[in-house]
Amino acid sequence: MSNNDNKNSFAVFGLLFGALCWGIVWYPYRIMDNAGVPGVVSSFYTYSIALVLAATYFARHWRGVFKLPLSIIWLSLVAGWTNLSYVLAIIDGEVMRVMLLFYLSPLWTLILAHFWLKEETHLAGIIAIVTSLLGAYIMLSGPEVSGFPLPANTAEWLALSSGLGFALTNVMTRKSVHLSLRAKSFAVWLGVIVVCLGAMPLMQVSLSSPAVFTPANWLIMGLIAILLLAATLFVQYGITMVKATRASVLFLFELVVAAVAAYFLTDETMHVNEWIGGTLIVVASVFAAFNNED
Repeated sequence: MSNNDNKNSFAVFGLLFGALCWGIVWYPYRIMDNAGVPGVVSSFYTYSIALVLAATYFARHWRGVFKLPLSIIWLSLVAGWTNLSYVLAIIDGEVMRVMLLFYLSPLWTLILAHFWLKEETHLAGIIAIVTSLLGAYIMLSGPEVSGFPLPANTAEWLALSSGLGFALTNVMTRKSVHLSLRAKSFAVWLGVIVVCLGAMPLMQVSLSSPAVFTPANWLIMGLIAILLLAATLFVQYGITMVKATRASVLFLFELVVAAVAAYFLTDETMHVNEWIGGTLIVVASVFAAFNNED
């Protein structure tokens, strides 16, 4: 196996590992929420822990931090919103509906990659766009819906915006070849912290003092931080090495993990229209994967 094959295999593993982490990380966030710690507060602390751990490990690389281009700020803020909105959506919404709305991201990635990265869109890409939109229409439709179907609550709107943010993050990461893996990862962690601080006043949530947390709270947040730390590093590497549309599809593994976790950990059920619409979204994502050849 060539060196390029090894790198590609490791990139694929990184994306799948990230999908695994994000497919289960919602549950400890829900535990924190049930313990009275809002998602925006637990996100602030978990990403702060991840940032401190990474900063300690990569301490020798801090000398170049002030030489980074200002464009990294946009990557940081978009990634920050993507991660926070996902956490908030998954805490308050139905797991699989949130996941499926988030996984319209290959549709947004396809469009952004075409116009921004100048990646050619083939027939499969056009089919993916139409199928994604049809799947979303069917999934959001129901007997209680009159008129054009839209996300039913704040959590679902957050999930939709998170998917769009994820697509934009993927494309920005792919385009930012001049930035190192460490720089992109730090941008993500710091971005979430900044967005959390900005969101708290808008959500009328105050930042809890570290003293109020129990040892169990700190243990849960520490475990989340380690998951986030590993997932971010692996995902940023994978996205850099794998075409944006394909990367989005590899993340579909998250749906499998989340479906299994939701089945065993919650009492949520999906209706027929949600299964049909969700299936179409997954099929569309697979089409997006083969929109281009690497």
